[in-house]
Amino acid sequence: MGIESKYVWMNGGLVEYGQATVPFLATALHYGAGAFEGIRCYTTDRGPAVFRLYEHIERLVNSAKILGFRTLPYTIAELSEATKLVVSANEFGDCYIRPLVYLIAPDVGLNLDTGKAQVGIAAWDMGSYLGDGTQEQGIRANVSSYTRHHINASMTKAKITGNYANSILAKTESVRLGFDEAIMLDPQGYVAECTGENLFLVRNGVLFTPPTATVLEGITRDTLITLAGDLGYRVVEQPIGRDQLYIADEVFVSGTAAECVAVREIDFRQIGSGKMGPVTRAIQQSFHNVVRGRQPRSADWLDYVKSPVDVNLKASYSVVDAGS
Repeated sequence: MGIESKYVWMNGGLVEYGQATVPFLATALHYGAGAFEGIRCYTTDRGPAVFRLYEHIERLVNSAKILGFRTLPYTIAELSEATKLVVSANEFGDCYIRPLVYLIAPDVGLNLDTGKAQVGIAAWDMGSYLGDGTQEQGIRANVSSYTRHHINASMTKAKITGNYANSILAKTESVRLGFDEAIMLDPQGYVAECTGENLFLVRNGVLFTPPTATVLEGITRDTLITLAGDLGYRVVEQPIGRDQLYIADEVFVSGTAAECVAVREIDFRQIGSGKMGPVTRAIQQSFHNVVRGRQPRSADWLDYVKSPVDVNLKASYSVVDAGS
């Protein structure tokens, strides 16, 4: 298992994995001038299906707009079709998909308008992002010494590549301390999110999650809120203090890569029973059913992939306003 695949989609067509390269002096590499998405495809009885594809590509376009790109070379519809092409050409079932918008400019500078947006889409077999067995056993986390971005210092609604230096600092620190993940507080000291996941806590059968003002508006987060409502649980968005985590009945995190995973310990304090709780389990099972095409909401959230395809096919694309 690794990130290598047969084909990567680069700026309008498929290329072999080893040819999917960017120049060393690409502005995106030096200054984080890019925006990306994380998407998952799942094996179902009807074949591979990408989960909430449109919403993910729409957020990619919005991230690029927030960063400041005036135009993108492809539409949401074209990028969606290219995403499915990558899955099909690589003959993947379960896989993780990474679209990336990045800046190429004639010089290495800090002005987006000196260059043009380029786009690549890769896919690979990821497995369990937070480690083998964590879907059932849960994870250990700590509250990071690093603060999440201030909303006017770095745009928290966008998956901008440069933003993730903040996550790298926190994640690396936590893993070196023996934890699986870091929980980050916002500049006011309230719970924000993890390095790559949104966070929920459960108390007396009610779910609580931080408001979206300072966190990424996670598509998996939105999915779980909807599924929790379907299961009869009330979800409250409100500021959460660090101490509220310690006395929660259950805590779980959500994200495209992580999916839905329980947190069994925070800062050496056992959470609830020290294992996945009944509310987390019910929501996790509902999520797994929906992504596998076994739940009523699957019809609205799954985009099925035709496989295999002729990898020599290339489409013709047009320029789209980044605000569209």
